[in-house]
Amino acid sequence: MSSQAQIRIPATYMRGGTSKGVFFNLQDLPAAVQVPGAARDALLMRVIGSPDIYGKQIDGMGGATSSTSKVVILSPCTQPDHDVDYLFGQVSVDKAFIDWSGNCGNLSSAVGGFAIRSGLVDASRIPDDGMAVIRIWQSNIQKTIIAHIPMVNGQVQETGDFQLDGVTFPAAEIKLEFINPSAADAAMFPTGNLVDQLLVPNVGNFEVTMINAGIPTIFLTAEALGYSGTELQTDINTDPMALTKLETIRAYGGVRMGLFKHIDEAKTRQHTPKIAFVAPAKSYTSSSGSFVSAEKINLLVRAMSMGQLHHAMMGTAAVAIGTAAAIPNTLVNIAAGGQKLTQVTFGHPSGTLTVGAEAHQDQGQWQATKVMMSRSARVLMEGRIRVPDA
Repeated sequence: MSSQAQIRIPATYMRGGTSKGVFFNLQDLPAAVQVPGAARDALLMRVIGSPDIYGKQIDGMGGATSSTSKVVILSPCTQPDHDVDYLFGQVSVDKAFIDWSGNCGNLSSAVGGFAIRSGLVDASRIPDDGMAVIRIWQSNIQKTIIAHIPMVNGQVQETGDFQLDGVTFPAAEIKLEFINPSAADAAMFPTGNLVDQLLVPNVGNFEVTMINAGIPTIFLTAEALGYSGTELQTDINTDPMALTKLETIRAYGGVRMGLFKHIDEAKTRQHTPKIAFVAPAKSYTSSSGSFVSAEKINLLVRAMSMGQLHHAMMGTAAVAIGTAAAIPNTLVNIAAGGQKLTQVTFGHPSGTLTVGAEAHQDQGQWQATKVMMSRSARVLMEGRIRVPDA
């Protein structure tokens, strides 16, 4: 009878926005896992419980959805004028890979608090009361995020009355600023066009807005897909043909955006690009049963994450939505009424979200200066993760 010892690693299980993930301090990980590579991926997949042929992640910390199958590694800052380095991994539920190609905007809201508690932020930058302004270097996309973390009596404030749709209980508000969120090595609009025609063999020819902001995202209209824009998760996720169609569009869009050379690469790069569909504002009933009035929103947005319709909205996709809404003649801006917008409120399956964005043209190229939104975060459990020692 074989026996395998388990190793114990300090870790914190946190909710950030509408996501959950396991947070690590890089220096607490085994030496072989402190550097990128197969050993790191293998250990972190085992922590989450992937790959799971049953799709449940029963033997790990994952929650069997894209929103709850995530890992974060924080480390001492390597960049000037920043407080902490933040690396995000999207763990596939049923396949053996971690996608390191993008950020998680929701878990970004938990980074500042974790960094403060872990001693990764210089104590002189943390007030006893008021707002700690934490400068985060997002290592996946080489971008700056500024988190405004409320402090009370020298401790991170987590409880409060800020209500975030998609999260049942209120908490303290955390304001996030995504600075220059366009991709560092690519134009905001990779084809140079605000709207393109995307031909997807055996599926159709679609008008799309493809944007690099927050996370590479392909926007279509709900109408072109035969939807109203008011769909909830069960309307999409219980339809295998719809999921296959949307994933095929995403794969061809990823090639068109230059993110990969062949559509087959989409199978191991599920985190990016995202695909979303938009529609003009309509009233609907959210997944919680609450009524969302068309008068309270600018447009409707539904987004796919790791092959499934997201239950609310990914934070990085919200950055893309806010940026695209601020730029005239994108599909997002048109759905929002075609006005010049510096702030947009959109309806998603769980309710609404408001995002502010600053965008401008420089020598004919669109750039986003800053995108702002509010989230919340909370420690759910802290201690040590146990993992079989491989």
